[in-house]
Amino acid sequence: MNTKQNKTTRTESLANGLFGHKKLLLGLLFITTLVMAWFASQLKVDAGFEKQLPLNHEYMKTFMEHTEFRGANRILVALMDDSGDMFNDDFFEKFEQLTDEVYYVTGVYRPSVKSIFTPNVRFVEVVEDGFAGGNVIPSDYVPGPEMFKTIRANIVKAGIVGRLVAEDFNGAMIWADLQEINPETGEKIDYQKVAGELEALRQKYEGDGQTVHIIGFAKVIGDVAAGAKSVLYFFALAILITALLMFWYSKNWKLTLYPILCSLVAVIWQMGALKLMGMGIDPMNILTPFLIFAIGVSHGVQMISRWTNDLVQHPAEKDTRHAAKAAFMALLVPGMIALLSDTIGFATIYFINIEIIQELAITATVGVALIIITNLILLPLLLYGMKIKNMDEFVAKFEAKQNKTKVWDSLSNFAKNPLATTAVVIAIVLFVFGYYKGEQMQIGDSEAGVPELRADSRYNRDAMTISDEFSLGVDMINVIAETTPSACTESYQVMNTIDNFAWNMENIQGVQQVITLADISKIITAGWNEGNPKWREISRNNYVMRQSLSGIDTSSGLLNRDCSVMPVTIFTEDHKATTINRVVDAVNAYQQAHPPELNESGELTEGAVRFRLATGNAGVMAATNDVVKGAQMPMLIMVYGAVILLCLITFRSIAGTLSIVIPLALVSLLAYALMAFLGIGLKVNTLPVVALGVGIGVDYGIYIFSRLQNLLNKGMSLVDAYRDTLRLTGKAVLFTALTLGIGVGTWIFSELQFQADMGILLAFMFIVNMIGALLLLPALAYWLMPKAR
Repeated sequence: MNTKQNKTTRTESLANGLFGHKKLLLGLLFITTLVMAWFASQLKVDAGFEKQLPLNHEYMKTFMEHTEFRGANRILVALMDDSGDMFNDDFFEKFEQLTDEVYYVTGVYRPSVKSIFTPNVRFVEVVEDGFAGGNVIPSDYVPGPEMFKTIRANIVKAGIVGRLVAEDFNGAMIWADLQEINPETGEKIDYQKVAGELEALRQKYEGDGQTVHIIGFAKVIGDVAAGAKSVLYFFALAILITALLMFWYSKNWKLTLYPILCSLVAVIWQMGALKLMGMGIDPMNILTPFLIFAIGVSHGVQMISRWTNDLVQHPAEKDTRHAAKAAFMALLVPGMIALLSDTIGFATIYFINIEIIQELAITATVGVALIIITNLILLPLLLYGMKIKNMDEFVAKFEAKQNKTKVWDSLSNFAKNPLATTAVVIAIVLFVFGYYKGEQMQIGDSEAGVPELRADSRYNRDAMTISDEFSLGVDMINVIAETTPSACTESYQVMNTIDNFAWNMENIQGVQQVITLADISKIITAGWNEGNPKWREISRNNYVMRQSLSGIDTSSGLLNRDCSVMPVTIFTEDHKATTINRVVDAVNAYQQAHPPELNESGELTEGAVRFRLATGNAGVMAATNDVVKGAQMPMLIMVYGAVILLCLITFRSIAGTLSIVIPLALVSLLAYALMAFLGIGLKVNTLPVVALGVGIGVDYGIYIFSRLQNLLNKGMSLVDAYRDTLRLTGKAVLFTALTLGIGVGTWIFSELQFQADMGILLAFMFIVNMIGALLLLPALAYWLMPKAR
């Protein structure tokens, strides 16, 4: 007995065992679904700041080491006066109360809170006896014209115009850093709760001539989570569209319900499994369940198509039990291989060391693995023995559909010349175009606002207002200057080096302002000398240096306790990848041109300075962009390597494997080109899209080639075999792609920009993968498998 007969015997034995215990298995699956549904109902949205960080990256090691200078997980709350002048009783009363309430927002690190009403924001001025200073808001504050005049002067003296106070004095801002762990409970903070508290402050203080503008990671997560609720509506809409088209395709409500039901069971099990693993679901991964549903529907349609075909091919029997068994046996191997390819492809994403991507990998891998049970076992069990009224009429309708061969006859011509050559030539042209255009795709954000939200969303409008009204943008990179202890008061060389570095950074396109301790030292030194600008220099005298920095506290964020670390804060115009790259490249170039001197132990010598990237929100983005760029090619290699290996093992044909994989590679390139055209940057949220696209497309190719190879092995010519493949498998692929493409196409109306972008990309991949499988695969087979002609 040959290998093929052995496989058939094993598959038949498995089928007999499966259908022989139908009631028991259905009962177990039903109970499992109820249990998983209970666990799934307890699944919570789990958003976190640190899970989006590539913690093993060099920049993030700096970020984690110098926690006092992070500045990335910050919230900014601005109160703006519509009259254009904030110096009125109502504004100051509201702003004082707003500052007090920000202190008590969940997770806020209270010493970090800054506004004109906090004691850590002070002014210093030159007086006859030297210096005088105090809080910006005097301790004897009583609203009135004279007091407001004093406060305006104090604001100018404090140098916070453009930072904590708008340039036109029409508003003021509160800064506060968030802690990942709530110090009061010891648990991770709930970012949705934080966002809710911030939104409550907006509702409380906005109105009567003032507006509140809030930005920060917590608010982004809150807005995305709020918008993600609409995902459920679009999910329901996609299911409805799928159901309507399935009914049109099958002309039977059970055949409509069963594939959708099995795919939904896979989603329920996926959600329950996540809860059992102690995980939640991140708002950025909220679309993954629909992808599992889509893949499940794809395999379900193949099963339904094969089942109905058996009824047509065996009119004498018209036995749904025989049809279910035949469909199971025919699709078990190709279905398993397709789903294993998907599973391994998604699992490879896990090697990207960013927690949120690893969570997506686990979520998708578990979901696809479960489809093996729900769509390759549960669905045929439901079809086994299914009763159909008017069986003769039912079979006649499907037989009439199969006899309409004009479309399939036309498409089968791609398995011979001249269309085979034409398709290959067009594919080569598209490969060149996709590669050229895909090279223009940006790594990181390509827009100034938050790309996950619509450009006109409240968050992006708030960010634009704050950026316009305050001279310092909302994006910053902290370059950590490390040196020896007490260097700021004992080493002119260190302070001068930092000052020179800052000057270089100030002259980079896209940089708004650079703040350093060295610059503050120069201002104060000039102040001690009657404000004479000639004295605005770093003093070489240690006593003068100590005098200039004696009033600078660590809460200023300009130095640590022993003055061995002094961050250089670089405010950028935006967080576009091009802007961040210019700053990072300039820092790296400076580091290479001015390497720090080290002793034999590898420690910094006296007077040496080491500049390390990076903290700040733009610093985190720089690290993330770097990891995404580095992970892009290895991820593709692993995904395609897994697909190629499984196809080779299954079909034992290099030509067949290439016929399946080449269309997938073309679609991947064209997807990158589409992202470049639409201005969608490659980042944490979009990096896995290629792996997801391969997972969607490989199903089409494997099902088609599996059927094609079986017919070729029976001695049919390539054209005839492909024509017969199209009438059964090709029809199901065409229907699935169009159905799911229409379903995800509705996402363009979502209030979340990243859902709209994903909808466009997924619809593109559903449709173009289908075209590649139906047109390019046979053309490649024609040239790569000449013996089959």
